[in-house]
Amino acid sequence: MSDSPLSQAPLGREVAYPQTYDPSQLFPISRAQTRASLALPGPWFGADVWNAYEVSWLNSRGLPRAAVARFSFPADSANLVESKSFKLYLNSFNESRFDSAEEVAAQLKADLSRAVGAPVGVTLFSVDDAAALAYRPLVGRCLDTLDVEIEHYLPQPALLRAVSEEVVTETLVSHLLKSNCPVTGQPDWGSVQIRYTGPRIDPEGLLKYIVSFRRHTEFHEHCVERMYCDLWRALQPESLFVMALYTRRGGLDINPWRSSHPVEPETLRTLRQ
Repeated sequence: MSDSPLSQAPLGREVAYPQTYDPSQLFPISRAQTRASLALPGPWFGADVWNAYEVSWLNSRGLPRAAVARFSFPADSANLVESKSFKLYLNSFNESRFDSAEEVAAQLKADLSRAVGAPVGVTLFSVDDAAALAYRPLVGRCLDTLDVEIEHYLPQPALLRAVSEEVVTETLVSHLLKSNCPVTGQPDWGSVQIRYTGPRIDPEGLLKYIVSFRRHTEFHEHCVERMYCDLWRALQPESLFVMALYTRRGGLDINPWRSSHPVEPETLRTLRQ
């Protein structure tokens, strides 16, 4: 490699991928430290839903199998999993033999649940399961055509304000969310959906607030929790739902959601994912 013209290029360096199944690759990260900096509004519901598009293993005769996996990490788990370690863990299945897809799913569930400290939902889909894997647009009024001037690129909760005391129920969407990975510094691109019942929010201020995450460095899950807490504090709503659907990197996309009430998100995969 040292003689290659690419040896001095500012590119990703070679990574030693595990050759056999290896759950020790998983690197849990406590949620508590980041949450300590937030004014949590009280109990919430939610999950971090991951879609994994590069899942493979060998069957008992050594023939590769391929699948798409969906993982649901409960928001009340003690830990989340760092995404690069998750990718290395998933790749440790590539050269390992399993008798069935059910055995693979059970092993994934056991390892991930142990790592985060709570039961993790695991579903394996056939790569031909078009209905289950279809993308869907986010329902709601898109704010991205508003003609606003942006001055802040770090989170500014002061931009959030109600414009009237009239209680409304509405769903608002933006595709202009960007934050940055605290491990690699790489950009994380996403769409955000906000549904609430409460005093009507200033839509221009909300769009400016979403854009203000552009230089912010934090994990996907924590960005959503920060948004949720800031919105709750600004509006004091009767109900609130916040979800971000981030584009994939390394064969994984991450989709955290938090809600004041039990809910099943309508969309878990968009066109950009």
